[in-house]
Amino acid sequence: MSIKIDRLNKYFGDFRALQDISLDIPEGRLTALLGPSGSGKTTLLRIIAGLESATQGRILFGDRDVSQVPVKDRNVGFVFQHYALFRNMTVADNIAFGLESMPARSRPPKAEIRKSVERLLEMIQLPHLAKRYPAQLSGGQKQRVALARALATRPDILLLDEPFGALDARVRKDLRRWLRSLHDEFHFTSVFVTHDQEEALELSDQVVVMSQGQIEQVDAPTRLYARPGSRFVFDFLGHVNVIAGTVDAEGRLRQGEAWVTLPDAPAPGEAQLYLRPHEVHLVSEPTGQACLPFIIEAVNLIGAEVRIELKPKGWACDDIWEVGISHAEFSRWQPERGDQCFVSPDIGHLFKGESTSPETLTWRP
Repeated sequence: MSIKIDRLNKYFGDFRALQDISLDIPEGRLTALLGPSGSGKTTLLRIIAGLESATQGRILFGDRDVSQVPVKDRNVGFVFQHYALFRNMTVADNIAFGLESMPARSRPPKAEIRKSVERLLEMIQLPHLAKRYPAQLSGGQKQRVALARALATRPDILLLDEPFGALDARVRKDLRRWLRSLHDEFHFTSVFVTHDQEEALELSDQVVVMSQGQIEQVDAPTRLYARPGSRFVFDFLGHVNVIAGTVDAEGRLRQGEAWVTLPDAPAPGEAQLYLRPHEVHLVSEPTGQACLPFIIEAVNLIGAEVRIELKPKGWACDDIWEVGISHAEFSRWQPERGDQCFVSPDIGHLFKGESTSPETLTWRP
């Protein structure tokens, strides 16, 4: 079931929570609504579910306009951030609740409900916990039960509000893989809210980045990360190193003692150059294309690469830069806290003046 959102607005009194939202969510895709607190992502999810009503605009499920359809008639499964399991019901009873609450004319027979619950318990790999109560479950187990309950009525659309936000990092990662595997098996249309960039990029087919009630960018995860369309998306989507300064007549972006020669010599004026940690490399001396001096602030050896934190030296920048190097490179060089080094760019993204769209630059060795 596809979802089409057409010029949606939502007001809470004088506050405009959503501003002219238009969005297509393809059938069978897993879509992430990503943004900081207050960006409107949960409000949008609740309007899709029917838990909130829009002030203006339409929502279509396939060709059906559901804008005025109550939540009970939308056939939507909703997984809440804090599970919302019934404490006085067993795991099996929680999963069966939606089926047993259906009107008598459409409610399955008890034997069929029991089989559905058994099948869902197998699917979430918790058949041995059928008779336990929510208080006897871990956070990850509660989340699986909440998901099984949402799927019990065979909804056309599955909606999840920060489904892993209350879990620790290891459990969150395991459940992400499990949900992705489940989605690939059943191909239901899913929309989930998150403020975790890694979660959105790893789990979804499509990412919708939101800010202050508006959509900043909609794209596939790989394209979104490689080609952010605005300063906000760049700043929000993972760590980015920024040098702000003035482009001179020689095509160099300068800030104090630091400078970078820009390919294709843009017109003089104010500019900002955005450089992701993997789009630069460390050198011991300035190069012909850049002089970006730093003092090594910290060295983190944990992970697939060594993360070096750098403090700018001789130019105005309050932010700590990050650069990733391989463990083999670290072994050859052995950089230590307090050492001076320089950064040389490989790929960068230039914002000129008040422009909201970046120009991608490449430096050739």
